Amino acid sequence: MRSAASLLALILAPLAASFATPLAAQEVRSAPEGHVPPPASVAGLGWLTGRWVGEGIGGAPAQEVYSAPAGGSIAGHFVQEDGEGGVAFYEILQIAESGGSLVYRLKHFGPELVGWEEASEVVSFPLVAMEEGAIYFDGLTLRRDGEDGLVAAVLVSEDGG
Repeated sequence: MRSAASLLALILAPLAASFATPLAAQEVRSAPEGHVPPPASVAGLGWLTGRWVGEGIGGAPAQEVYSAPAGGSIAGHFVQEDGEGGVAFYEILQIAESGGSLVYRLKHFGPELVGWEEASEVVSFPLVAMEEGAIYFDGLTLRRDGEDGLVAAVLVSEDGG
C-alpha cells in the first residue's frame, strides 16, 4: 500500500458551524438541479489507494485510508483527531458503483463509536464529474496533488447538511 505524505483535509464536521474556505469553494462542485450522474466505475480509481495523512479540521491531525477497487467498490475510513491526543470523530467510507455511475457514502461515529446517523441512514454524494487524478462528487472532491498528495474538500451548510 502506498503511503502519501500529505492530506489537505477540508473535511468539515457536520455538527460544526459552516466555515467553507476559499480553497474548499474552489475545489468542490455542486450538482445542478436535475443532474444525472455520468457513467463511471471504480476501475480507474487505483490512484486513491493508500493512507493519506496531514492536517484536518483546525489543523489537528487527520488520516484517510482507501482500499484498492474491488467488487465494484472502494472501502475506507477517516479519523479526525481533536488536537489534544484524542479522536474527534471517525467516518466509514465507501465509493460504490450505483446505477451505472458512482456514489460516495459515509457514516459518522463519535470517539466511542456511537453513530451520528440513524442505523439505516448514510450521507451520500452522487458523482458530478471525473478527470485524470480527480473525482468530483456533489459537494465533495478528492484530487491528487502532485505525486504524493491528496486534496480532500467538502462543503457543509450551517444547519449541518
